[in-house]
Amino acid sequence: MVEKSVINQFQLDSFHLAAHSMGCIIALGIAAKYQKSVKSITLIAPPYFPSSKEQASLNALNRLAERKIWPPLLFGSSVMSWYEHVGRSICFIICRNHRTWEWLLKLVTRKRELSFLFMDLTRHTHHSAWHTMHNVICGGAKLIDRYLEAVTSSELMLTVIQGDKDEVFPSECIHNIKLKVPSAEIRIIPNANHNSPILDRKEDFSRDLEHIWFSSAEKYKQKIL
Repeated sequence: MVEKSVINQFQLDSFHLAAHSMGCIIALGIAAKYQKSVKSITLIAPPYFPSSKEQASLNALNRLAERKIWPPLLFGSSVMSWYEHVGRSICFIICRNHRTWEWLLKLVTRKRELSFLFMDLTRHTHHSAWHTMHNVICGGAKLIDRYLEAVTSSELMLTVIQGDKDEVFPSECIHNIKLKVPSAEIRIIPNANHNSPILDRKEDFSRDLEHIWFSSAEKYKQKIL
C-alpha cells in the first residue's frame, strides 16, 4: 500500500523513511527493496528479536504477548493474541458501538473533539488491529535479518529511537539492531514510553528528523566527492 499510494503514485526516486513500532518492519522492507532511493531510515521503538528463521515468528509472539496477568497492558496483549475468539468478540463489541463510546467520552470530558488515538481505537476491527499486527510483526520476524543486512550493505544512515520506559517492546530490541548494524545511531529518550518519543515531544522529534535528513544529505555529498 505504501508503494501504491506514495512511491509509485508520485514516482519517488529519493526519499527518507521514518516509522514507529510495527511500522519499522515495513520501513525496513521498503528500504531493502529501494536501497538506491532511500536516503535515511529512522526507526522509533522497533520490534527485533534475533532468532533462527524457523523459530522467528513464534519467538516474536512469545516475547511480545507473554501470558501474564500484570501489568494490564501485557494481560490485554496476551488475551488478544492467544485467545482469538475472545479478541474477536471484544473488537466486535467496541467497533460496532464506536459512536456510543465516542458520545459517552465527549459527555464525560465535555469535549467536542476527541483525540485521534481514542477515535482510532474504537473503530478497530479484529482484522485491522490484531490480525494485521501478527502478520507484520510475526511474519516479518522471519525477514527482518535480511532487511537489516541490506541496510548494512547499502550503507544507509540508520537511526533508532526508543523510550527508556517502553512497556511494549523491551530496550534490548534497539541494542539487538546495534549489534546487527554497528553503524546505527542509538538514541534513548528518558522517561518516555512506547508512544511518547513522538506524541509527547513533537517539536523535538521534528528537529531530530531535520537533523537526520540534513546529516544524510551531507554524507551523500561527501560520498559523491
